[in-house]
Amino acid sequence: MMSDNKTSQAANEYDANVHKTIPRYHLFHEETIDVVATIVPKPQAWLDTGCGTGTLIAKAIEHFGQLRFVAADPAEGMLRVAAEKLANREITCVLSGTEDLQDDTGSFDVITAIMVHHYLGEQGRARATENCFNLLNPGGIYITFETIKPQTELGTQLGLARWRQAQLLNGKNPDIVDKHISRYGIELLPITIEAHLQLLRETGFSTVEVFWASGMQAGFYAIK
Repeated sequence: MMSDNKTSQAANEYDANVHKTIPRYHLFHEETIDVVATIVPKPQAWLDTGCGTGTLIAKAIEHFGQLRFVAADPAEGMLRVAAEKLANREITCVLSGTEDLQDDTGSFDVITAIMVHHYLGEQGRARATENCFNLLNPGGIYITFETIKPQTELGTQLGLARWRQAQLLNGKNPDIVDKHISRYGIELLPITIEAHLQLLRETGFSTVEVFWASGMQAGFYAIK
């Protein structure tokens, strides 16, 4: 089956398979909400770019209540599933990648980008990061999780081997796992933790931190 988005599974199968593919994926959302609650405890506007199927927004509503949410994604399939999941909520859906977002989406206290910008090349990632900075209110927070690039070639090989084994232990077919791992460096375009931090600082964020890391994924927050 051809995917209707940039992930390795179709949009209508994403929720069922993402936890088998990305170890500890559920923690990405829990940690994100915890960081937001600490830094911006009463957000009024939240942009989730690369929103996928809308799960993070659903969890944010449970924690913070209804506020102005914008869900953006470049994949129609993902955005359609998100709109269905959040149909009884006041959500604005925008068909766009972060690098192409326009100013008319408004300004935000929180912007999240979970496992989306690692599909972008250097220029696209820089443009996406700059857009997030420009769309944030002063004191607002930007949170991103991405697949990362280890410091060494051996570290990369070992990290990918562990990632492969984790997927096999979660019951995925070996051929599907190998196809997913083969995307690393070709469709997935990771950068190192240090490169992430440098980009965020150069973009203009006043505070930049790594707040979560495990295996081949890491989470960062940046305050405007």
